[in-house]
Order: sequence, then C-alpha cells, then structure tokens
Amino acid sequence: MSCFVRVSAFVLAIAPALLSQTPLTLQDAVSLALASHPALDAATARQNVAAGLRKQAGLSPNPRLIVQLENTRFWGTPPFSYPQDTQTYAYVAQTVETAGKRGRRVDLASENVRSSELGVELQRRQIASRVASAYWIAAGSARVRDLLREEVTSFERLVEFNRNRVREGATPEVDLLRTEVERDRLTGLAGVAAQDAERTRIALVREMGKTEFPAVEFTDSLERPDAVEPAQVSQVLDRRIDMMLAREGVEQARANLRLQQANARTDPDLQLGYERIGGFDTIYAAAQIPLPIWNRNQGQIEAATADIRVAESSLALTEAAIRSELENARVEYAARQKLLNDTLRPMRERADEVYRITDAAYRETGSDILRLLDAERVRIETQTAYTRALAELQQSAVALKTAQGDLP
Repeated sequence: MSCFVRVSAFVLAIAPALLSQTPLTLQDAVSLALASHPALDAATARQNVAAGLRKQAGLSPNPRLIVQLENTRFWGTPPFSYPQDTQTYAYVAQTVETAGKRGRRVDLASENVRSSELGVELQRRQIASRVASAYWIAAGSARVRDLLREEVTSFERLVEFNRNRVREGATPEVDLLRTEVERDRLTGLAGVAAQDAERTRIALVREMGKTEFPAVEFTDSLERPDAVEPAQVSQVLDRRIDMMLAREGVEQARANLRLQQANARTDPDLQLGYERIGGFDTIYAAAQIPLPIWNRNQGQIEAATADIRVAESSLALTEAAIRSELENARVEYAARQKLLNDTLRPMRERADEVYRITDAAYRETGSDILRLLDAERVRIETQTAYTRALAELQQSAVALKTAQGDLP
C-alpha cells in the first residue's frame, strides 16, 4: 500500500473522532423518531380521514325542495289567465332510510376508525423497532471502527520499535518490513470499518425520519443488553398490534356484510306539498317505493360474505406468522447469548493473554516476529468478532421484544 493510500485510510478511520459528536442514547433516538417521523404523520392523517368519513356516515339524506309549474302560456286564444289556468306545485321530498342503514354505515365507519388507530400504533412500533435495531448496528460499527483505529495507533508503535531495533542492528530489516505490511493491512481494515460506521450511522438517521446527518456518539453500552422476559404466546397474541388489526379486519368485513344486507331493503321517497290547479289551492302528497325485482344487492352481499372468509384466513395467517416470528426470535436470542458467553468471551480473553505473552517475549528476546504478528492478528479478529456479536445480541433482543409486542 502506498504512503498516500495509507495516510488517507488512516484519516478516514479517525475522521469521526475529530468532529464534534452529539451524545445519543437509544431512548433519545426512538423519541426523536416518534416525535416527527413522516410515516407516522401519514398514518395519523389517515386516521383523521377515517374520522371524517365516520362523521359523514352518520348524516341523514337531505330533503329536496321541488317547485314545478305546468300548463303556462303567454299567447293564443282563448285568453290565458295565469291564476286560473296554471298548475303550480311546491313540495318537499324526503328519502326515508329503512333497515337501520345509517347505523350500519356508522358501525362500518367506526370499524375503519379503529383500524386506522391501530395502524398508527403499528407504525409507531415498527418505527421504534427499526430505529432500535439500526441504533445497535450503528453502535457496533462505530465500536469496531474505534477498535481498529486504536489498533492502528498501537501497531504504529510496534513499527517504530522495530525501526529503532533495525538502526541498532538488533533486528533484521525484514522484520520491519513485515510489521509495516501488517500495519498497512490493518490501516486498510480501519478505513473500511470507518466507511461502514458512516453508512450505518446514516441508515440510523434515515430510519429516524431525519434529513440531517450529524456525527453522533452512541452512549448506550453494548455490553449490557436488556434482559427480555419471556411472554406466553397467548399474551403475545393479545398485545401484538398486527394481530389486533387482523381481528379488526374480520369485524370490518362483518360490519360491511350487515350494511350490504340493509342496503338490500328499499328506501321509500315521501313527498308532501302545495298544489294549485284551476284556481284551487290543494295539498299534494305522494310516495315513491322502488320495487326490488332484479336488484336486491345480491352481488354486494355475496362479495361481503366472501370478504369475511378472506379476513378470517388473513387472521389465521397472521397468527401463524406471529408464532413463527416469536419462536425464531427466542431461538436466535438464546443462541447469540450462548455463543457470546460460552465461546467468544473466553476466546477473546485467551487471545489477549496469548498476545500479551508473545509481545513481552518479542520485546525482551527478539523472538520470531511472525509469531507476534499472528498473535496480534488473532487478537484483533477475536475482538472484532466479539464486538460484532455484542451488537448482534442487542439486535436479537430488539427482535425478541418486537416479536413479543413489548416495544412502544
């Protein structure tokens, strides 16, 4: 690796540390997202739409004023007398809804409002889950970046140590070249880790619904994941919002069937008013009743009946998906805990001890540099794997909380 590339990669690795960083906790990230997330604003607007439609559904049909003038002329013989020869009508018509149609409409609209309210809550929980997961991904990437940056600084001291020993003739120059090659490799890894940290930080801010991307310091500890208390499946099914939405879908379909059955009943149109014929003032009354001979709304009723079966199938599918998601989240959380505690943590401690002993022996006796470099590489890889496993454990905890319906 050329000197220019090496310096550029190193600067990239340390650049975030040179910027002023804003402390950010997980709770802060979630709260900021829920305060003004565009997706949540859209869900709230849909809820307002549903509330307006419910209000409209409860309104009765307007009466109609009809004014009618017949047998009027202004020419010809015999002479035309307006008061005597004109037929004048003025009456009010009102459609009378039967079979409780208005109540059925309100019931269906109320179910839609309930569905939209659950949609807002589902959106809140989805945002909280995505932000929490993105937070730990970004925090883990930042920790790996910082770890490799520290290793580059530490390895630079080893390079300088070997450079001095070469000047003194105590170490062959090939050992210096080997340490410089390893330093360059590590610097490249640090540059890649810095790019990954930036990418995941930007992804976190995007999940928060923000349009500015400030440098942040992740203050919540990776080492202390929240303990997730197991929940009974029945409890999970009762508090999962998507399950509530699926049940609400069944209720909506049933309310729509009741409305369509009510719509099959005809609504009479009643008319009452004033009529003047041949100079006499009279009262006018009429009723118009549609005859349900061909159209008895049977198509809509069939469709609404089928829609209930669709909603019930969707409910069953949702329950199956929740059970599967919950089981997968539990298994993954337990597996990551076991991997971290039983394998990676002891392995990291052993790798640190091997490196400490090898480094002390090399500095004291000038033993094989390849052994030292190998110990250093294993230590760095082990620390990196351990850090990433911590972040993955935090993510699996978020996934389990989400599956159990615990996230706000």
